[in-house]
Amino acid sequence: MKLNRVWPSTLLLAILGTSFLTSCKKTPDVTPLTNPAILSSTAVSGVVTDQEVNDWILANMQYYYLWNDKLPASPDKTQTPDNYFLSLLYDRNNTANSDRDRFSWIQKSADELKASLSGESKTTGMNYKLYYTDASRTNVVGSVLYVLSGSPAAQAGVKRGDIFTKVNGQTLTGSNYGTLLNGTSDAYTFTFATSANGTLVEDAQAKTVSAIVFQENPILLDTTYTIGSKKIGYLVYNQFVPKPNGGTVNTYDQKLQSIFGKFRSQGVNELVLDLRYNRGGYVSSSTILSSLICKNIDPSKVYYAQKWNATYSADADKKYGAGKWGNQNFVAYPENVGGNINRVFVLTTGSTASASELVINGLRPFMTVTTIGTTTVGKNVGSITISDDKGRIKWGMQPLTFKSANAEGFSDYPDGFKPAVEVKEPTFGMKAFGDLSELLLNEAVFQMTGSRMARRAAPATTPLTEVASSLDDKAGGGNMFIEQPR
Repeated sequence: MKLNRVWPSTLLLAILGTSFLTSCKKTPDVTPLTNPAILSSTAVSGVVTDQEVNDWILANMQYYYLWNDKLPASPDKTQTPDNYFLSLLYDRNNTANSDRDRFSWIQKSADELKASLSGESKTTGMNYKLYYTDASRTNVVGSVLYVLSGSPAAQAGVKRGDIFTKVNGQTLTGSNYGTLLNGTSDAYTFTFATSANGTLVEDAQAKTVSAIVFQENPILLDTTYTIGSKKIGYLVYNQFVPKPNGGTVNTYDQKLQSIFGKFRSQGVNELVLDLRYNRGGYVSSSTILSSLICKNIDPSKVYYAQKWNATYSADADKKYGAGKWGNQNFVAYPENVGGNINRVFVLTTGSTASASELVINGLRPFMTVTTIGTTTVGKNVGSITISDDKGRIKWGMQPLTFKSANAEGFSDYPDGFKPAVEVKEPTFGMKAFGDLSELLLNEAVFQMTGSRMARRAAPATTPLTEVASSLDDKAGGGNMFIEQPR
């Protein structure tokens, strides 16, 4: 993978891949059952054929897949594994059905999937959106959303809000952006520009950055503000990841606890949780984050409940006992700030998905959750990572396996959560995270204090059409709701 690969929106499924079976944490602590249909189905020698891979795919889908009762009666096993997998997905192409399978995916490489789920990828560290700049949809520009600390892009001085018009000396267009941003070379030269009265003026000097294998720290920023009687904690969190790829210590989860310990010791009485670019991740980290925030909870309170298919549920009931395996409860942490806050403000966009939405839904039975921004993705379903434990089949898949609900039983948000206060990010001129004049944070502070740190800008009269986003290159199109393997 090269520079945060960009794909048109119709190609977001089945881009990445992996293996190994992740566990889905419940109460009590249990892991997904082993599929009895494939215990002895894998040969130990010889060339792996597409037929063998497809048999493996089907056996697992028949056991784990959320819609296993809706699998095709006679799927075409002569297809390549990626196309075969897609052919099994429930109502995938029916755009009128918001409750169809939009999120399952498969990849050739298990190692790549495991790495991407842990925030490791080959990247310059620059995340962006691309927009058409003309009515004919010919010319394209990129707007930098954020830059990973310590990455090649950060070292080159690229920052949030920067605009680029050329890559390797070529002007971006609707027909060449994919090729230019996914070249065979790892080095990219960007020509940046500034926006003056609606006109883009290119900089004289370009910046060259190289894509490297890089571990993303999901915690982009944490800070506090004192405004009158309000002590505001602010956290920008971009992926639910417990630890670096291959790590043995849950470094990032521990950092979350440390941050909230600081918030608590500093007397934070308001909280802004910035999930605008958080496409999801491990629900174990989601449980920790929500447990650090939520008010009036203890380990007896349900954070979310899972509903699996009838086949899997029957076996789990036999092994663990009916009603004893499907819930994830909150966890007690001394760093919890719930005793000092009555509400939380969550910043959202159309890139807020899955485990991020789980936080919104899971907290709402216990406290006021006010969303600010734009409508979220709408992923109320979770998945597990499946691979061949013998290592013979290299493919890995991430099928949807359960639907989630909060403590009140609410799970009906396939169209996403609409914001309580709609604020759209500007195409150009985005302020840095933590800047109190930044549009979404500014609105959150206004909702808390009644005072604006800057005048709220009027929306663009002719907003540009989005082409694609580097965020779509995160695992499975970035819509993740999974559990950490144990």
